[in-house]
Amino acid sequence: MTRTATYQAGRTVAAAIEGHFARHLAQAHSRGERDLAPAPRAGAIQAMIDATFWASLRPEEGRFPKISLAFLPPEQAGRALLFEKPLPLDPAVLTKLAPAVERPGIHLGVWYEDDTQQQSDSDACRLRVWGATRVVPSFGFVLEDVEPGLLVIKHRRVNGFGKYANVAVLMGEQVKVIDEQGTSLPDCPALLKALLAFNSAADPNDRRDPVNVLVQLAASMRAHSHGGSLLVVPAGNESWHDSIVQPILYSVVPAFSALAELVGRDETARSDNAWESSVRKAGRHSCWSNCG
Repeated sequence: MTRTATYQAGRTVAAAIEGHFARHLAQAHSRGERDLAPAPRAGAIQAMIDATFWASLRPEEGRFPKISLAFLPPEQAGRALLFEKPLPLDPAVLTKLAPAVERPGIHLGVWYEDDTQQQSDSDACRLRVWGATRVVPSFGFVLEDVEPGLLVIKHRRVNGFGKYANVAVLMGEQVKVIDEQGTSLPDCPALLKALLAFNSAADPNDRRDPVNVLVQLAASMRAHSHGGSLLVVPAGNESWHDSIVQPILYSVVPAFSALAELVGRDETARSDNAWESSVRKAGRHSCWSNCG
């Protein structure tokens, strides 16, 4: 049975999202990047948005689902969990699957039924949910259901470490697409560039540390799901205290410096998975120590 997409915001944004991924993937290919994700077309993007939006509004056992979908074929997903028979990309199916994949880092894999992209966009009904994976290739299209009616489209960064790059946010009939050119404006703060950069580690001539500490802290704060603020102040200057309501009830003294020490290590020490894991853990602990 053919299912018609009815969420109008998904139709509105699909072409722009297709262009975003096509542009970035073309640039990555021209730089010689390997193991890149497939480029999603507008029809597939609209179908995934539509199914996920309506699923996000369907409570199951008193709880609204939280789902993350990734557009990729099973062979690009590493050691993935595969269903014996791929399932239709349908709100009812996604709602039933949600409790099994709601933990962070797990995505439902979506791909074409006959394992090829050689269809027109009108054939998006042939998309199937083939299983679940933790592996997403560089620039992989990911759609996350954050809460009922709130969806975030993002892609995997080229270096594969840290927070995904957000592309667009859909909330009801509101669509907000991240301005990629905003960071090139002359009055854009360096801090904002670091937080919003889509491709900061993709330049082969860029030898800066690919790990963005502020992004790690922001991702950790979001994981708490209780809100919070990140205040960046100059070192050796205490005047920022004047703008804070006193007393600071949960001040930490001395400052928790584990994350800074890890990032300050030489390049050799930063090349293994154990170091990356330590950075993530230190980010979580830093967030806890500063979220009082």
